[in-house]
Amino acid sequence: MADIVKKLLHTRMRVDDLERTVTFYKDVLGLKEVDRKESPRGSKLVFLQTPGSEELIELTYYPDAGSVQVQPDLVHLAFEVASLDAFEAHIKAHGLEFTDGPTKSSSGRFAFIDAPEGYEIELIERGG
Repeated sequence: MADIVKKLLHTRMRVDDLERTVTFYKDVLGLKEVDRKESPRGSKLVFLQTPGSEELIELTYYPDAGSVQVQPDLVHLAFEVASLDAFEAHIKAHGLEFTDGPTKSSSGRFAFIDAPEGYEIELIERGG
């Protein structure tokens, strides 16, 4: 039974502004666009990959489903960063700032930013 599911392939997030969101993930988080498709029902799909990870993020634009309404604290993506201080300088150059943190934890520090549509992004700096 342990091998019935082999691995996580991707996480899908629906967005209202596909190009703005793709630009955010590429320019702010450094993800790489690996594929673009249109589904049989007409959804526009963009697949992004984080360096060092096999799993993909699928951004989906499907206006027939209505406007995206992300509830606070419902879901977030977490990315490891080498330095929160360097990342903070990087996002400030993009006109952004942390929405929470940095906060110390037993395994390092973490902070949050908001992606377009209101999806929360956690940045984790491991270490003392």
